Amino acid sequence: MSSSSQVWVAGVVSAALALYPVNLSAQDQKPAAGEENQTVSKPLSKKEREKREKALVKELQTPYKKWLNEDVVYIITDEERAAFKHLNTDEEREQFIEQFWLRRDPTPDTAENEFKEEHYRRIAYANDHYASGIPGWKTDRGRIYITFGPPDEIESHPSGGSYERPIEEGGGETSTYPFEQWTYRYLEGMGNNIMIEFVDTTMSGEYHMTMDPSEKDALLYVPNAGLTWNEQLGLSSKTDRFNRTDGTHLGNNQSTEPQSMNEFERLQRFANLQKAPAIKFKDLEALITSHVTYNVLPMKVETDFIRVTNASVLTNVTMQFENKDLQFQEKEGVEKAVINIYGRITTISRRVVNTFEHTVEVPVAQKMLAEQMKHSSVWQESVPLPPGMYRINIVCKDVVAGTVQNYEAAITVPRFDDEKLASSSLILADVIEKVPTRQIGAGQFVVGTTKVRPRLNDTFSHDEKMGIYLQLYNFGPDEKTQKPNGVIQYQISKVGSTDNVLDFSEAIVGSANQVTVEKLLPLTKMVPGHYELKMKVVDKNRNQTLTPTATFTVT
Repeated sequence: MSSSSQVWVAGVVSAALALYPVNLSAQDQKPAAGEENQTVSKPLSKKEREKREKALVKELQTPYKKWLNEDVVYIITDEERAAFKHLNTDEEREQFIEQFWLRRDPTPDTAENEFKEEHYRRIAYANDHYASGIPGWKTDRGRIYITFGPPDEIESHPSGGSYERPIEEGGGETSTYPFEQWTYRYLEGMGNNIMIEFVDTTMSGEYHMTMDPSEKDALLYVPNAGLTWNEQLGLSSKTDRFNRTDGTHLGNNQSTEPQSMNEFERLQRFANLQKAPAIKFKDLEALITSHVTYNVLPMKVETDFIRVTNASVLTNVTMQFENKDLQFQEKEGVEKAVINIYGRITTISRRVVNTFEHTVEVPVAQKMLAEQMKHSSVWQESVPLPPGMYRINIVCKDVVAGTVQNYEAAITVPRFDDEKLASSSLILADVIEKVPTRQIGAGQFVVGTTKVRPRLNDTFSHDEKMGIYLQLYNFGPDEKTQKPNGVIQYQISKVGSTDNVLDFSEAIVGSANQVTVEKLLPLTKMVPGHYELKMKVVDKNRNQTLTPTATFTVT
């Protein structure tokens, strides 16, 4: 252990002992005459203090010191750090560490702790990509990456060079040191579109975070070089940059600076980026953070995935309520139920990527109320997401009855490989119909040119038609015709039986990039019971096969 580390630890120990005096032993607590029932304390002797300091220094040299000062240095709160330093035994420290990770586990009901796994993955990534004479986790870029995860956008200038300033930096052309600008679309407690700038002024690869946009200007101290627009027009002098009191050396400009350039905004953002992320969310949400799991307002939720591009997947979140579970209130001859819906999608590390909220009204004519109680109400939210693992939380409230439902689940948005046959979710629907031109790609349940309303309970009456919707991707094109060559087989059988009620095949028709299956199957010839739909999709050009399946019930 280095001498500087020993001095630091000894200082911590001294402060801890000063704040938390240690009880004297019985031998040192001999009561004076007439004070048999009183406890006498006195300051520790110099020898005793040194002895205890050495003992605590020795304890802090264990692997627990590495855990505290390296593994979790950026994510542990001040309160947790203080509490950990005053634990007395290794058993207590082990219990503390276990609880530390459990408090951050997005899925405490599973054996895996996705937050912990993601945290150590980020440390490894930082060490691999941001090392520059010091380990990557110690650098500013490493700290931000470990704390907040990968940014949504990175603008990198690894060689510096010519740079056109934006208007808020004064405009004009200059030369820069190497720099990077990281943008996060949303950071908890800081808001939207948070831009963080890192500059390598030493040209050594060790980028440091800066709150002064002019720090990357390599010509800042060169007279009459790298002038701003106002300086070129003679409206200001380059020396004026060094008279600013907002912590920057930016050139003056005539336009109003955006709020993000305000010196107090920059200072606050810079300070917030140094803090450990909050353990608990602060929004409505209180219901989500308290992990309420009771089912006062019954609700079914289904999540389906439709490819948009390789980097974006349309995630359709469908919610279904049985009308008999809703409270209707009469107003002007109309019975109406009102449901408030709030949803939030976060990464496994609990960074919010999307939220939605809606008020859903279910109006029913009074004379039709009894009939409508036999039916359900369905709502859908469509969210584009990049492939990956997420956590979804939905809170719904029946405004009239005051009942609440809290839904929480992990979802995995699939990745679609160009060279691999793949499919969207297989959706069983009660409505599949083409939409008017003006509604293409917009509105509830609309996928492209088709309205697809899922039947969440997968139960159909024998006089209904069951819709089948599926998108198939990446068929191998024929070398000459560039068309797909494949077949889709459909089989429906009763659960527990090998006899097929329905069995037919059809050739693939359409583009090799995407084939869409839209079918309505009459159920009149099917007796009540549970059934299984098996599809077999074969790409003959690439010799690849998919076997999507679904179960449903006929009543």
